[in-house]
Amino acid sequence: MSRSIVQPVGQKRLTNVAVVRLKKHGHRFEIACFKNKVLSWRSRVEKDIDEVLQTHTVFLNVSKGVLAKSKELIQAFGTDDHEKICLEILEKGELQVADKERESQLSSQFRDIATIVMHKTVNPETERPYTISMIERLMRDVHVAVDPHKSSKQQALEIIRELTKQFPITRARMRLKLVVAVNKKASLLERLEAWSSTIESEEEANKLFTVVCQIEPGHFRECDLVVRDYDGRLEVASMAVQKEGDGTVDELIDAEDIPSSTPSKIGAEDAGEASVVTKFSESFSLDGAVFGGVGTASRTKSVDGTGMDSKSANNVAVIKQQKCNTCNAEVGDAKQYREHFKSDWHKHNLKRKTMKLPPLSPEECLADTDIIEVVSDLNEYSR
Repeated sequence: MSRSIVQPVGQKRLTNVAVVRLKKHGHRFEIACFKNKVLSWRSRVEKDIDEVLQTHTVFLNVSKGVLAKSKELIQAFGTDDHEKICLEILEKGELQVADKERESQLSSQFRDIATIVMHKTVNPETERPYTISMIERLMRDVHVAVDPHKSSKQQALEIIRELTKQFPITRARMRLKLVVAVNKKASLLERLEAWSSTIESEEEANKLFTVVCQIEPGHFRECDLVVRDYDGRLEVASMAVQKEGDGTVDELIDAEDIPSSTPSKIGAEDAGEASVVTKFSESFSLDGAVFGGVGTASRTKSVDGTGMDSKSANNVAVIKQQKCNTCNAEVGDAKQYREHFKSDWHKHNLKRKTMKLPPLSPEECLADTDIIEVVSDLNEYSR
């Protein structure tokens, strides 16, 4: 006697779907949607409901195929019309996504938050913004957890308050243009002084007093109310005042190390005595790692990295210098400061810093690398 194999019929398997859930009156109702279509529907990009729903049916459990009963639907929604209920769940329900999709969304929002933080903050010493990679690193250091239910801007403001407690970072000031009657000038200036504002320009014309100032964002609402009371006008010239250029890499190698920008007077004799010959070759090997050179023996640079000889030093009275905390030396202006981080001198001292060794001067660094090369050659020869 032959046995026939019984096949299940009428069973619809819902796989590879996006589930939207809504809890109401003690029941959890679900609908099956196509992936990547729910957000398009909510943003009004997709308008065809058939392109969003896999089936116009309300479930209690999509994965098990348990349908919602009419009695439960009427109790929760006041109707058993699946079409209307699907629309309500689609608008108000919570979207269940896969792990990889959720990770992608959180990663994207993390980047958005970091971008907002970057545009709203500066280094208090240089008044320049940090790069996006630096901001992301700081956010990871304070263990930021992205909340998908909060807006990116709201989370960014909360993160800024947390970062300012631990790192050299602060909110960028706003640039405002305030116009009031001349008789309100003294009162307005007193208010601005109380808010520690920086006044950029003042002007009196046609019985009106105009002032352009930088103010902390936290005082903006109060400033707006004051100007309204004075029957004046407030214009936002800039939401965040930032100098051009990004924060340098070395600013955050150590949280406590902040590069200083101090003017230094250089005379002709000092510049001549301070000049040294950079003897680094175009490339050299250091513990198996190859580094590019920064100059040849024919090119001269001063110790502070200004790159000027004694003749050009005569024409320079004041030069802004940046200090490298890794090499413990002043390395010139902003451009030369950035170039310094690509030099073999800095890279060698950075390697020594990881081994908790003191920094070396350019000559000592060259001698140290020569010794390393000799030891490496002897080891190769002994083999």
